[in-house]
Order: sequence, then structure tokens, then C-alpha cells
Amino acid sequence: MNHQKQTQDDWDDDYVSKSELKREATALQKLGEELVNLKPAELERVPLDEDLTDAIATGHKLKGKHEAFRRHLQYIGKLMRNRDIEEIKEVLDQIRSRNNSTNTRLHKLEKWRDRLLSEGDDAINAVLAECHTLERQKLRQLVSRVKKEHDANQPPAAFRELFKYLREHFEEML
Repeated sequence: MNHQKQTQDDWDDDYVSKSELKREATALQKLGEELVNLKPAELERVPLDEDLTDAIATGHKLKGKHEAFRRHLQYIGKLMRNRDIEEIKEVLDQIRSRNNSTNTRLHKLEKWRDRLLSEGDDAINAVLAECHTLERQKLRQLVSRVKKEHDANQPPAAFRELFKYLREHFEEML
């Protein structure tokens, strides 16, 4: 028999502290929670096996039950320990990136809407310079309706309509 004596250095390379194991387990639980919180269409894009798919479906049912949900996330994390999660992480990164770019576009549109309401014609000229498909007259009418609604304490129908109008025309540019 050929017994090789392990040196202290060999043992140190393989050693993983209990704290590191807990950090890894927590990271997998957070990844599992992110999967549970995805919209169904987004979840379909993630490469999951049957066990993980079932566990995530159960997670949806347990969302309102705090302690049961927490324990179930631990279970999902445990399931994920035995799997290659790089593909899952890549798809989640793509979904996050898409959501971030969508949020950025929506924030830009909200700023335009707010600017139109506060600056009037100057903002209308600026937005028309950026998006040529918008109509000056329609913008003026919507801005006027929003101000009237606000002054009369009415529901913000025109406010939403202005945002929708901006969104439709800015999305055509993309």
C-alpha cells in the first residue's frame, strides 16, 4: 500500500470554514428566493430540473407564511447545492439587466412627464427635439388636462394618459 502523508498545506487547501459554508448556503437561499419571486414568463427561461421547479412552485404557495417560507427557502438552497448553478445565474443576470434597463427607460419618461408639467412650452420643445413622432398639439392638450385634473382634485387619468403617450412614442424610437 502506498500511503501518502498529507501535509498541513494540503489540508489547508481543502478546508472550508463553517462560516464560509453558511455564507454559501445563504447565497443559495437568496438565489432560490429570487427564483420564487420571478414572473412566470421569466421563470420559464431559467433552466431548472423537475425537483427545483416543484420546490419553486411550493415556494409560491408559502409566500405569505413567513416561517414556512423561510424554511422552504433553506430547502431550495439545499437542492441547489448539488447542481451546477452557473446557467441559472446567467439567466438571472440577463433578467435583472433587462429589468434595470426597463426601469431606466421608465424613469426617463417620468422625468419628461414631470418636466412637461412644470416647464410647459420649453419642455415641449425639448421633448419634440428628442422624439420627432410626438405631436405638439396633443402634448399641449394632455398637459392642460393634467393641470385641470390636478386643480380639481380629480383622479389622474390624463396624468397616466400623458405617460402612456410618451412611452408609446419613445418605444418606437428604440
